Amino acid sequence: MGKSSKVIEVEKLAVRFSGDSGDGMQLTGTLFSHTSAIYGNDISTFPDYPADIRAPQGTIGGVSGFQVHFGKSVSTPGDFTDVLVAMNPAALRANAKFMKSGGTIILDGDSFDDKSLKKAGYTTNDPIAEDKLNGFNIIQAPITTLTKESVAYLSLDHKSVLRSKNMFALGVVYWLFNRPIEHTQSFIRKKFGKKPQIMAANLKVLQAGFNYGENLQLVTPSYHISPSEIRKGVYRNLNGNKATAWGLLLAAEKSGLQLFLGSYPITPATEIMQELALRKDLGVKVVQAEDEIAGVCTAIGASFAGSLAVTSTSGPGLALKSEAIGLAVMAELPLVVIDVQRGGPSTGLPTKTEQSDLFQALYGRSGESPAVVMAASTPVNCFDYAFYAAKISVEHMVPVILLSDGFIANGTQQWRVPDEDDFPAIIPPYTHQKPGEFMPYLRDDEKLNRDWALPGMEGYEHRIGGLEKDALTGAISHDPANHQLMTNTRQAKVDRIAQSIPELEVAGDAEGDLLVVGWGGTYGHLLTAVNELNEAGQKVALAQFNYIMPLPRNTADVFARYKKILVCELNMGQFVGYLRMKQPDFVYSQYNKVQGQPFTVEELKSEFVKLLEN
Repeated sequence: MGKSSKVIEVEKLAVRFSGDSGDGMQLTGTLFSHTSAIYGNDISTFPDYPADIRAPQGTIGGVSGFQVHFGKSVSTPGDFTDVLVAMNPAALRANAKFMKSGGTIILDGDSFDDKSLKKAGYTTNDPIAEDKLNGFNIIQAPITTLTKESVAYLSLDHKSVLRSKNMFALGVVYWLFNRPIEHTQSFIRKKFGKKPQIMAANLKVLQAGFNYGENLQLVTPSYHISPSEIRKGVYRNLNGNKATAWGLLLAAEKSGLQLFLGSYPITPATEIMQELALRKDLGVKVVQAEDEIAGVCTAIGASFAGSLAVTSTSGPGLALKSEAIGLAVMAELPLVVIDVQRGGPSTGLPTKTEQSDLFQALYGRSGESPAVVMAASTPVNCFDYAFYAAKISVEHMVPVILLSDGFIANGTQQWRVPDEDDFPAIIPPYTHQKPGEFMPYLRDDEKLNRDWALPGMEGYEHRIGGLEKDALTGAISHDPANHQLMTNTRQAKVDRIAQSIPELEVAGDAEGDLLVVGWGGTYGHLLTAVNELNEAGQKVALAQFNYIMPLPRNTADVFARYKKILVCELNMGQFVGYLRMKQPDFVYSQYNKVQGQPFTVEELKSEFVKLLEN
């Protein structure tokens, strides 16, 4: 491996790959993050792409990006980027504002012609001056030309040649960060093994990009980021959707139940269905239904039949599933509903992140219809919370809605494959009542859940459906007192789950001036901002909620230890409104953002300091 005459040692860096949606930037970023993870770095990624299948080429609206933050103690993809790869003028214009001062920008100089500059919104032929980038390290590489020259000996059409230029950019970045290219070479051989010409082109262009970097070493410094010190084990680079699917697989194994997913494709949740559909070898059954309603109804049927039943969706689909979720509440059947939140309302921003489905998850059903609501907070702990959502649902005979979001669903982190004993058994509450004397709504004294009796068990026949049930026999009942009793009991059953979930923990000072409160996928940015203020001597802490309905039993005790409470969320204030209702003895400030983008650490720190000073 060639070395630059100047190698800069740093703890962590961020690089963003950006170009047209057809330039392969998502693949390029994924390959770089995989290589960094194998090298031993902590990573956090942020894929950012348009909703259009094929957005207008060369326009800012069509820019697709992938940011990788890697190094030591990384918990966010980074507010700003140290290195930007821009494959066209639109990519530069869209991302220049995210650059750190003095950073490195690698451009495909061949794409910066007058037509492309105009399409990107530049008014001059000097985009560097127009975007005020003169103090940056600009590498204008003729990427398209060098790509064509490096594969001229191959009999490839023009389109196929241009598709490989992302490998040139990746090769340059591998050199810049002193990363080996062997892992990507192996990937190319495996992916294109049956297309030898395409395989040869990508391998050649990747090497050409790396060689181009070596030729830059007299004018451009390279960087060295040491591996992190991590717990021994087997690691995978995992995104939130795949982690969710794998957590459900573990829950099926630990419960002895067959996993069933009834679902309908919807961005950004579809990958969960795709991943589970690959696991027929583990007995998983996946039904791609004709619509969202059919998807959840097949899952409820599978639950009645004794399966670990799951349905996955995003916000618009959750709205369609609401009536059937109410049926699961009334029938008191286990059901896991995965909602990968995105920007709304309606079709909204399908590829952008938001946290605006919380009220829908809590209250978006007819009548008094309580369900457990949980939220994952990182890509890799989607695995944990999918498992525990299934455990709570089965053991308490109750629907559980697990909230994820587009940011953590598509983002990746290093995930340590757990040991067999890291997760507890899941024990389905099969009935022990005598045949012929079965009372379907006879309650467990501790959990208040009813027994689970499966179809085909002689002597355990019982009514099922959406009409109100008698508190013991399950027969249809219109009695007012019985309805009051059953309504109270269904809510008490959910409330009592607070005794089974972990207590709320805080990161930072155990008591002090400011408690930052968040939930779900805002965790990494909030934690980083709190840690940086702690290092500056401020008495700040973070309480991140993963269990929302019910709240952890010690919530009030934690809140009482701080002078001020600031609730931060990517919506207009849904969780803070819920806290004002459930924990009314405290005064809450709020900080909200609804831009389809995650928080930045800098904006959070500014808001925290402002509140502390006031």
